[in-house]
Amino acid sequence: MNRRFPFQLYLVISEADCKGRSFTDVAEQAILGGVDIIQLREKNCRAEVFAEKARLLLEVTDSYGIPLIINDNLEVAMKTGAAGIHVGNNDISPADIRKQWPETKYVGYSVEYLAQLGNEQTAVSDYLGISPVFSTPTKADTVTEWGLEGIVAIRQLTEKPLVAIGNIHTGNVRQVMDAGADGVAVVSSICSAANPRKAAYELKNEILK
Repeated sequence: MNRRFPFQLYLVISEADCKGRSFTDVAEQAILGGVDIIQLREKNCRAEVFAEKARLLLEVTDSYGIPLIINDNLEVAMKTGAAGIHVGNNDISPADIRKQWPETKYVGYSVEYLAQLGNEQTAVSDYLGISPVFSTPTKADTVTEWGLEGIVAIRQLTEKPLVAIGNIHTGNVRQVMDAGADGVAVVSSICSAANPRKAAYELKNEILK
């Protein structure tokens, strides 16, 4: 476990990913199953709708002491008092986030090229999202499919906490951790599961083996 970012099971959630169920209920069940941190990703929402969803989710996460990360919307993250924000290459930069929101606890940054590991954005980020490890329909605009070999290569080049995402499930999560990830982020493995609490529990068990 990386002490700077000790969150091994990271849930990325949106209302649409929950297939008609209450996203706050799915999040609560996931927390009870072992999720350590949650990111709210609502790419197609107006800012005020996104903020309202974040407030609803914060009522759940705060009650369990779980950090809430906002995907790619600094206004929503700051307005709602979230624990942090996660951004990619086409979003506001981590360096700009630090200037505008110096009190934030966590800034996550998605890595799509090895060259990013030497840039300023990586240097000022608290953790790196390795995206995707394996191809996934929930993220179709990706550049690199890293695979296990990619995690190994990145681990050798940085000491930053690494969170792997992309088609991770109970059958491969242990391999991903063994390759050098500090944690894994999942979407459908929990959000689409018939029993989100059980799905989270089984993933966490594999991580802790």
